[in-house]
Amino acid sequence: MLIAGFPAGPWGTNCYVVATGPGSECVVIDPGKDAAQGVDQVVREQRLKPVAVLVTHGHVDHMWCVAPVAGTYDATAYVHPADRHLLADPMAGMSRETAAMMLGGKFQFAEPDRVEELTDLQTVELAGLAFTVDHAPGHTPGSITFRSPYAQAEVSEVMFSGDLLFAGSIGRTDLPGGDHQAMLRSLRDKVLTLPDDVVVLPGHGEQTSIGRERATNPFLLDLQDDRSVGHVTRGL
Repeated sequence: MLIAGFPAGPWGTNCYVVATGPGSECVVIDPGKDAAQGVDQVVREQRLKPVAVLVTHGHVDHMWCVAPVAGTYDATAYVHPADRHLLADPMAGMSRETAAMMLGGKFQFAEPDRVEELTDLQTVELAGLAFTVDHAPGHTPGSITFRSPYAQAEVSEVMFSGDLLFAGSIGRTDLPGGDHQAMLRSLRDKVLTLPDDVVVLPGHGEQTSIGRERATNPFLLDLQDDRSVGHVTRGL
């Protein structure tokens, strides 16, 4: 599997380009602000053809370039229905700080020409790869993660976690649509149930693993001890 990831835009959102190898079709995950140029560079260097754009959630730092990237390569966008409206109206999910940053700017957002909705535990076959969808609300109502098998002895899967799970932290729940109790359930049911060898590729920051987070992430440690998790301010 070929995975090229890079941070893009003022929020440093990780965008990923995933393929079976050079010279093949690929999928793009979370092309946020200023990600289109990075996607183009990876595509040209690896001789790839994007066929799908996967969106972990509808916050503007993750979906800013969804329509441009999908349109450029005639690709289909995939999103959970609870966050689909944010593709055309990202202001509905913004913090005051983010809205202030964009105040006065002439920004226009619209859905790509083709959008497919995803459901919990659905497996989609794209670009020769299989992605299992886990609906993990909390950061947003339509937050999802994508897990794909990884052909390496020490790693069973890679998980594109969006803003559900970071190295040493978890996603914030104080934005419009955020739900702290839903976040706790998602972490308990969608993260702590996974094997330790799953590699986590988050929406921000460095990669990690389920085993590392289970052992060191204070929020997951609290969950395992059945204690309440404190307020989080990570993400958009």
